[in-house]
Amino acid sequence: MSKRRVVVTGLGLITPMGTGVKKSWEALIAGKSGIGKITRFDASNIPVQIAGEVDDFEPLDYIHQKEIKKMDRFIHFAVGAATMAMEDSGLEITEDKAHRTGVMVGSGIGGLPAIERYHEAYLNGGHRKVSPFFIPMLIINLAAGNISIKFGAKGPNSATATACASGNHAIGDAFRAIQRDEADAMITGGSESVITPLCVAGFNVMKALSRRNDEPEKASRPFDVDRDGFIIGEGSGILVLEELEHARKRGAEIYCELIGYGMSGDAYHITSPAPEGEGAGRCMESVLKDAAIASEEVDYINAHGTSTKFNDELETMAIKKLFKDHAFKLAVSSTKSMTGHLLGAAGGVEAVISVLAMHNNIIPATINLDNPDPECDLDYVPHTARETEVNCVLSNSFGFGGTNACLLFRRF
Repeated sequence: MSKRRVVVTGLGLITPMGTGVKKSWEALIAGKSGIGKITRFDASNIPVQIAGEVDDFEPLDYIHQKEIKKMDRFIHFAVGAATMAMEDSGLEITEDKAHRTGVMVGSGIGGLPAIERYHEAYLNGGHRKVSPFFIPMLIINLAAGNISIKFGAKGPNSATATACASGNHAIGDAFRAIQRDEADAMITGGSESVITPLCVAGFNVMKALSRRNDEPEKASRPFDVDRDGFIIGEGSGILVLEELEHARKRGAEIYCELIGYGMSGDAYHITSPAPEGEGAGRCMESVLKDAAIASEEVDYINAHGTSTKFNDELETMAIKKLFKDHAFKLAVSSTKSMTGHLLGAAGGVEAVISVLAMHNNIIPATINLDNPDPECDLDYVPHTARETEVNCVLSNSFGFGGTNACLLFRRF
């Protein structure tokens, strides 16, 4: 029995470059950074004072006012990006099809802002100061839950929480649900918003974050020898996936086909990648096997590319080991150089970017690559976006705990 084919018919995007697919994509292609000084709170007492904040998002554009206070910001973003994706796809969920349309949205951390806010309220005023909506605000599956409620999607409903691989795992699991005939359409991706004192302090003491506070726009520099850590960002990337004939029957515009999903575990360390990028390499190998294509068919890799020493070197090593000579012919770029690292939303946002790169035949650049690390010797599309034919894109996401997820998109 042949696998059901899955296509992408809708996109929604919220990034530090702006709200909406058009605004974010134009900024990405122009090589603009979304990184700046933290304005969400007073960061003057923390060594890290920069982040990728979304400053133009208005929840009222997507959510009824009385519902806004029931959701933390990562849910606002998820509902907003899902609304964009649904409008883009033109998909209407009628009662007779509701049980065949599902939602899977991942987040790495979820409602940490609500936890910090109501913990302080509890300490200062007791239990009566805690909102009755506190729990629904913070739990990760309420992104998918609120999207399903808004659109009446009664099919498979789930949430992944696999650190920085959450978005890719959600999309991959949604892909599998359609392949297995458990759904005809899925709303899927990732969302995150945890630019808070506790989160920034936590990543800071791990020495994971850049401290280039005086030059925020230049702080995220994947594959550059002067990189000193990643930058926390926030946002959401949501896609509408459909079974091919389901999309064709309603005359949907098809962006591309999702042809493969790979997963692996490092079984090595809670935060560091496995030596030589062994787990990442197996994950990329598994996605090629799942899609049944040769490595030479991949034109572009949207790298995990976090701007940390170990990730960038080991991801490069894994690509070279798997793709051999072709590794030096394909393009690799890290859009985290502009967005920062959106944690659980990274996979969703970068999946949308991967689809747009193929749709527009433009590969976004890796900005700030002024002095390449000698260990990072691939074509990282430095500084400037590149117009070129793109027919097959691999999107990588690797998370703490050694959890890895890869997606493969092909021109339809």
